[in-house]
Amino acid sequence: MRLRLLGTSSGKTGCPALYKTDRGTIVVQGKKVHDPEALADVVDLRDDELVVEIPANLLRFAPAPEGE
Repeated sequence: MRLRLLGTSSGKTGCPALYKTDRGTIVVQGKKVHDPEALADVVDLRDDELVVEIPANLLRFAPAPEGE
């Protein structure tokens, strides 16, 4: 899989950032959530998954869904 940076709100510190993959999916780079109360609210988190936190304004870099 290859990633193309869509945007970042961090300047040059790396995190947070939004990427588009060559598979047509989106990858989010953010701070890992460790808060047990927050993680208790997550639905069906699997062993190979992480929950990350990003500022809402990072989503301005997300492309519109195809067909819209």
